[in-house]
Amino acid sequence: MRDLDLQTLRLFAAVCEHRSIARAAEQEAIVGSAISKRLAQLEDTVGTPLLVRKRRGVIPTPAGETLLEHARTMLASVGQIERDMAAYATGTRGHVRMLVTASVMAESLADDVAAFLQDPAHRDIQVSLEERVSPDVVQGIRDGSASIGICWDAADLSGLAVCGYRHDHLAVVAHASHPVAQRQSVRFADVLDHEFVSMPALSAVQVLLARAAAVEGKMLAHRVLVSNFDAALRVVRANLAISVVPQEVAQPFADIAPVRVIALSDPWARRRFAICFRSAQMLTPAARLLVDHLARLGAGGPDSGGVAAPQQFDM
Repeated sequence: MRDLDLQTLRLFAAVCEHRSIARAAEQEAIVGSAISKRLAQLEDTVGTPLLVRKRRGVIPTPAGETLLEHARTMLASVGQIERDMAAYATGTRGHVRMLVTASVMAESLADDVAAFLQDPAHRDIQVSLEERVSPDVVQGIRDGSASIGICWDAADLSGLAVCGYRHDHLAVVAHASHPVAQRQSVRFADVLDHEFVSMPALSAVQVLLARAAAVEGKMLAHRVLVSNFDAALRVVRANLAISVVPQEVAQPFADIAPVRVIALSDPWARRRFAICFRSAQMLTPAARLLVDHLARLGAGGPDSGGVAAPQQFDM
């Protein structure tokens, strides 16, 4: 296996995709005999046939299909390395990829990242944000799909380095004419008999609400299912159902629409978000700067709960 090389894997993948050595040779600007020789050496290296020669081309064997899957993963990783290094060569000097939940994206993260990028010292750093549900955020960080993740801290963060970010506060949102709208605060158990606008089943908010309802021996009455907070608030404005969303997301909408935001008094309604990454040593300099920036905001911001400084530890 030590004799495996990327160029041979690239040629092997091209042959499998084209089902033809001749077409792969044309694409790669190399003679077909050279590809055939490399493929023969590759089969000798792995100790099993990888291709079946047919009259009109070739097809991968089961072993070849397995190798093709691994080859594509390796080539994609190499391509990412090349793009990252090219960013340094062209003066970008840093591209940080982040996976974040809908709640984080809808609240303060955009402003926090913007403040980071507006610092003249960070003018050569780029940040990519991708929205995912909490389990997928964590899995993406473990898989190396991104450098930094931010999700609800109740997610399974074992094996990752973690530091605190901001809080949010879940609240019931109801049309101004709804009976619940007359309350200043409410327990979740007291609104379970009403119909809800719900989010995807794996979203952090929906998981939390389903658990809380189960504790009360009830199930949520779903009237409308939507994919994001904005859609949920619009359904509430239409007076079709109530919803539970972060107060920080709902309040600006309530300021201009006939809806009311009613605080949830349950202790679990105050949530903490966590920044997670594989390890401090594996962060690029740009990613480390961004983590430090976000952790400082989580530790010293008005919703930080008085934490004095960001902490990094292995869970």
